[in-house]
Amino acid sequence: MQTNHVPVGALAGIRVIDASRVLGGPFCGQILADHGADVIKVEPPMGDETRGWGPPFAGDAASYFIGVNRNKRDVSIDMTQALGQELLLRLLEDADVFVENFKIGTLEKWGLGADALKQRFPRLVHCRISGFGADGPYGGQPGYDAAVQAMTGLMSVNGEQGGPPLRMGVPIIDMVTGMNAVIGILLALQERHRSGLGQFVEATLYDSGVSMLHPQLPNFYLSGTVPQRSGNRHPNICPYDAFETSTSPVFLAVGNNRQFVTLCKVLGSADLANDERYLTNALRNQHRDALRQELVALLAQRDGLQVSQELVAAGVPCGPVRTIDQVVDDPHTHHRGMIVDLDGYRGTGSPVKLSRTPASYRSRPPSFAQHTDEVLAERGIDPAAYASVLPRAPQL
Repeated sequence: MQTNHVPVGALAGIRVIDASRVLGGPFCGQILADHGADVIKVEPPMGDETRGWGPPFAGDAASYFIGVNRNKRDVSIDMTQALGQELLLRLLEDADVFVENFKIGTLEKWGLGADALKQRFPRLVHCRISGFGADGPYGGQPGYDAAVQAMTGLMSVNGEQGGPPLRMGVPIIDMVTGMNAVIGILLALQERHRSGLGQFVEATLYDSGVSMLHPQLPNFYLSGTVPQRSGNRHPNICPYDAFETSTSPVFLAVGNNRQFVTLCKVLGSADLANDERYLTNALRNQHRDALRQELVALLAQRDGLQVSQELVAAGVPCGPVRTIDQVVDDPHTHHRGMIVDLDGYRGTGSPVKLSRTPASYRSRPPSFAQHTDEVLAERGIDPAAYASVLPRAPQL
């Protein structure tokens, strides 16, 4: 198993204690780790529950865990005990960042809340990820992605017109919350250069869900009309929709009048662009049903992949509707470094590309408590002194 802690990446030299579980926090930690931070994952005695979220499994971990925990070292501490809390504090002594998603009030109960940590470690950037924050009408409530998709209105605009609300096919709120946490951490680290002080950073599922409601919220602010489900159709742009062909479906994303004129030419119906109903995007939106019928007829006998390639070559945004395996097999996916193969591990690459300090993939997702002795030895801590709070095997 490969492990390489030579400083590399934009965050080389930054030390992170990642005591989060499930998805938002671990995804945040993996982003930091991919860009060079030394991220130590601290798991509870029963392990991060996503180790059991399978099949499929590889060793002691499900794919769900494997997907967001590479480049980290792993220890397990029973922080419900005073000795475990003491050990956490010792790990935080040389840390720059602390990421956690404990139930609201847990750290405070242990005497390790944000104020206490600020007094003890004034340079520490403490990032808390939670469902709804600590206060307000929903303060302290637990939050999971799908439930918050429902509460923030995302499901209300996802689904077919006239059909029921649908959950997004990926845990989009968890992922965006993790990215928002990274943004907050990097902002706080940048500000620390000026002030010398850390600060408390908060990212919540609820805030992240609301923040993604574009353009539905701006539409509602301006019109007062409650947005509804529209299937694949865009509420503001037309034609911006999926269309069947003689083979696979394609998605047209026509954002301006020039692209619409080109679309009509490529599809062999240049005169369609001169139809007074379709001269502008606003007019096309008013007559979107009629326009869709025209485009359905023009695409019905075309090969999906071929017509999408023709349109893209002509400058019209378009793509075939593909399955996951097709995406993985696409040479461009590999060319962009979005598939990572490392010592028997396959994962998804970083979408953030830096020219001098790119992301790197140095170690596979860790096994449970794999690096306990290593991490403690680096800090001059005798594992024997904390043996009672250092689980050595998962109990999933």
